[in-house]
Amino acid sequence: MNRFKNKPGLVGSVLLAFFLLHVSDALAKELRIAVASNFLLPLKALSKNFKESTGHKVVVISGSTGKLYAQIKQGAPFDILLAADSIRPELLEKEGIGVPGSRFTYAVGRLVLWSKNSKLPLKKDLQVLNHKNFRYLAIANPKTAPYGKAAEQVLRKKGFWEKIQNRLVRGENISQTFQFVMTGNADIGLIALSQLRKNQGLGFSWIVPQELHDPIQQQGILLKRAKTNKAARQFLNFIKSNRIQKQIENYGYSLKL
Repeated sequence: MNRFKNKPGLVGSVLLAFFLLHVSDALAKELRIAVASNFLLPLKALSKNFKESTGHKVVVISGSTGKLYAQIKQGAPFDILLAADSIRPELLEKEGIGVPGSRFTYAVGRLVLWSKNSKLPLKKDLQVLNHKNFRYLAIANPKTAPYGKAAEQVLRKKGFWEKIQNRLVRGENISQTFQFVMTGNADIGLIALSQLRKNQGLGFSWIVPQELHDPIQQQGILLKRAKTNKAARQFLNFIKSNRIQKQIENYGYSLKL
């Protein structure tokens, strides 16, 4: 005997719940966002907020902008790129890999000289690199990381680039550069200001004047594979909103050049 025969309401409720569950799964999307290392921590926090608001899960893949660009060119399955420069997003747009008209500036990065070593006085210049206790300076790889390129420009302008070649420690990306100083493998580092927001009060720092390097204009772009992805479009609108832009500013970024 069918035990549900006299319980049509129960059967209907079960079927409705089953239907709604699958509709919910179908509507919820998973986004794959490639992000420059300096913006990893902010993006993780923002992604959690985005999921709570929309139900869409964000999978984050971080690295240097140059390496992420190379991976995208090779067909890596990313929906959005949040770069640490404007050069790679512009190239992707020109190469037909990025969606035309979707490129935008989400933040302007700030470079900071940082040390945990109290024996190295950080004044408002780079003269600490002449100090007797200075051993190694960590920077991100200028060839693949925009913050590394900015660091090289600063060192060249101040006349230190050639002098300290044998004292430079190059990180694959800005996250590794930060770790070199954090672990003591380098005395000083030229890192992203955003990396110190989580470690306020740790060590000594000097925010590098922006006129010493090209603007670190961080741009995002929607990638071609996500052209019709509504969740991806939602995320772009989300990160451009005034509320989220204010949060990004609080992480140590500027909003204008």
